[in-house]
Amino acid sequence: MKKIISILSFLIFAKSAFTQDTLPKITVKNMSGRIIVSWMNNYTLPIANINIQRSYDSLKNYTTIGSVLNPQNVENGYTDINPPYTKMYYRVFVGFEGGTYVITSPVRPVKVIPPPVEIKEDSVQLTPDTYISGADSSKIKTTVEPIKPPSKNPVKPANPQILIPTTPPPPPKPVITYPSQKIFTSRNQDVVIYLPNADSKNYLVKFYNEENKEIFQLTKLTEKYLILEKVNFTHSGWFHFELFEDGELIEKNKFYIPKDSKKNGEKSPR
Repeated sequence: MKKIISILSFLIFAKSAFTQDTLPKITVKNMSGRIIVSWMNNYTLPIANINIQRSYDSLKNYTTIGSVLNPQNVENGYTDINPPYTKMYYRVFVGFEGGTYVITSPVRPVKVIPPPVEIKEDSVQLTPDTYISGADSSKIKTTVEPIKPPSKNPVKPANPQILIPTTPPPPPKPVITYPSQKIFTSRNQDVVIYLPNADSKNYLVKFYNEENKEIFQLTKLTEKYLILEKVNFTHSGWFHFELFEDGELIEKNKFYIPKDSKKNGEKSPR
């Protein structure tokens, strides 16, 4: 018998499974172990980037797992193919041009049950790959090959190969995405340095302007949190940094400091 999936039931299932919320709300579905994060974008402000983050905890310890290629799309989404746990919390970081951003509320995946499969018995199977629809099975000739007895002189297997254990390759380095999880701008546009294990590591940070000229560097960082006022960077714009841990470069990234708004002495709106 040949299994035929009902097209109508599949379309109804696809429509209900991929209904999307509008930012800053997101939809998170568990589709057979794959987590699909989706949303609609109705923002009029130009979006610079959208990052997808997940955590075992709904309040902290979020890790960026990927970003979308075109953040301006009206309908958008991201698939977490191999999540370590199917009930993790997911959220989306939306960064606008100019430095402002929005972080959505955390959402846990909702498991989606696929529709039942409709089976029709109007096909006759000739071979595992061939079907004749509506054929009369009584008119189909088949041949049966007899089972051959085992040979009296079986062929001896070749000498087994000896596998020499090899050194496993080193684990891949984590993918660094923007914005950085260690050096980023706060709500008042100051630069925050967050190093959870600074007391046991030797950290060094070098800062560069847009022309990749070094501005200054910080050595022997021993505090978990460090805030640098934006006046230390003398002007607005993009800045680059290199973060070293025990003499090894572990991250190259950037951050943006916007201009202050002169209206009522307030800063640029978020």
